Amino acid sequence: MLSCLAKYLRKAPLGLVEFLRKEDGPTAVEYAVMLALIIVICLVAITALGTSANQTFGNVASAIGGS
Repeated sequence: MLSCLAKYLRKAPLGLVEFLRKEDGPTAVEYAVMLALIIVICLVAITALGTSANQTFGNVASAIGGS
């Protein structure tokens, strides 16, 4: 068991170097950046819509309660 782990730990840096040499490394980074930007945009949109919906429901509740 320990020898398998030692073999893996010796080969891991070589796999990382090979991954970074290929075009897959930068492409993965680009996709990660795009995903992060999409998540930020979604969070901003959800927050804006949530605030607007909260105000709308507050206005409706006031109108119903005031009658």
